[in-house]
Amino acid sequence: MNIKTTYLLLLLIIAPFVYAQDGIPVYSNYFADNYYLLHPSMAGAANYSKLRITARQQWFDQDEAPNIQTLTFNTRLNDRSGVGAILFNDRNGYHSQAGAYLTYAHHISFSRGSDVDLNQLSLGLSGGFIQSKLDETQFDPNDFDPIIAGIIQSTSYYNIDAGASYNFLNFSGHFTIKNLIFKNRGLNDEGFESNNQRRYMIAGSYNISKYGSYWMFEPSFLFQFQERTGEQAIDINFKAYRELEEGRIWGGLSYRRSFDGSEYLDGTEIKDQKLQYFTPVLGVNYKKFVFAYMYSYQTGTVRFRSGGFHQITLGYNFVEGKIRRWSQDMRYNGMLRPNN
Repeated sequence: MNIKTTYLLLLLIIAPFVYAQDGIPVYSNYFADNYYLLHPSMAGAANYSKLRITARQQWFDQDEAPNIQTLTFNTRLNDRSGVGAILFNDRNGYHSQAGAYLTYAHHISFSRGSDVDLNQLSLGLSGGFIQSKLDETQFDPNDFDPIIAGIIQSTSYYNIDAGASYNFLNFSGHFTIKNLIFKNRGLNDEGFESNNQRRYMIAGSYNISKYGSYWMFEPSFLFQFQERTGEQAIDINFKAYRELEEGRIWGGLSYRRSFDGSEYLDGTEIKDQKLQYFTPVLGVNYKKFVFAYMYSYQTGTVRFRSGGFHQITLGYNFVEGKIRRWSQDMRYNGMLRPNN
């Protein structure tokens, strides 16, 4: 199998999750303490503000490899309202997209007045504006194709994400629809169109802790379904947290598997391969600062020979006093000490 055939097969297998998508690609960014990046209902879900900067680079040994940067901020306005904003820049070879989202979330508390008696329903709506580009200036002019103009093609569009979250004590559940407004959009004058892919996401997690212990464990999952193509994938995650004097240290492992695959020829035998990722993460919270490193590794026969997907997340929590309400990265329920 030559390198061109291998590369084309690889694109067919992983295309739903790594090409320049409509909106922000769904990687494992949320696993590094940033559930708001996926779910608009998580804007202001905690009683403090969260700033997160993420940089993700894939395949350092490949030219024009996919990379993405995101800047997110969300805050609680009052007992019932939260807002947020997302800026992102996503590049994949000659394709790129950049955009911004603004979010409003409404939080309905069913608690009995206690900070530790969490029972909250959250509804969120995000409006996004995205600009997509295709840089044709580096294409070979001798390889004639009437659809290639040799310029930078661009198009702009908008869309909406909507979702709901329910948090009860140690349980958390989310349902989100990405690209709620379906529309066709042209990328050049010859009529090439790309379809907005409406995506449905269901997620859940449960925190396991013991009274008097400095440890907490969190199993979770994320299921994705794309309406137009029927593609499906699931993430199975597990995290462990250890409280320290000035913060906490945490780590975990995420496993992603698609339900769809592609066939490839291995000698004279036809085989099938599905997308599979293993993503370990290691994070540190020191006072109000957050740092996390994530590495995603794809398994399977058809893949790039070496190199994984590196991601670094930097964050800051704007906290006044002590965190006594729930937050996505650590619940305080009387069993663990709050952070300063």
